Amino acid sequence: MKIKNVSLETVCGITSRLPDNKYPEIAFAGKSNVGKSSLINVLMNRKSLARTSAQPGKTQTINFYNINDELYFTDLPGYGYARVSRETKEKWGRMIERYLRSSKQLRAVFLLIDIRHEPSQNDVEMYRWIADNGYEPIVIATKLDKINRSQTAKNLRVIRDKLKVREGIKIIPFSAQTRQGREEIYETIDEILKDNS
Repeated sequence: MKIKNVSLETVCGITSRLPDNKYPEIAFAGKSNVGKSSLINVLMNRKSLARTSAQPGKTQTINFYNINDELYFTDLPGYGYARVSRETKEKWGRMIERYLRSSKQLRAVFLLIDIRHEPSQNDVEMYRWIADNGYEPIVIATKLDKINRSQTAKNLRVIRDKLKVREGIKIIPFSAQTRQGREEIYETIDEILKDNS
């Protein structure tokens, strides 16, 4: 996958109508501070098109990034740590569910999990929820540079066991700092698009 041009094309809030896109969509979900915006920026080869923030819960909309006029990266609102009311969180949940159920172009959902920690209950619920909506979540284990290399296999096993990831489904370790894992994510996206063409 070669990134030639990218743009933030559509931003959907709680009451917005979802776009009827003509290109395939790849969605990214994860906890508020898991490094989702950093991952998307690395994949898009841009420093700060997806806004990163020290304040968790900054993404409160569904953001559609047009990639090469060929596909979309869909950035879903983060969950878990945002300091917002329960009512707002429920509205975000309904918005994400509406997207997962109604998008005609959604091809895959990547779920980001912090490799340093055992997946939280929120992570487990999100994994199941994505699966219940008809998608096999592809797990990206972020913040790989924050642990020793010797810990990687053990931490990936913990994630696999806690989420009950099916045997044979890969988990991709990733670091926004070193960009390790980026090529594997590109290859995975290429495979998804090829399988769905």
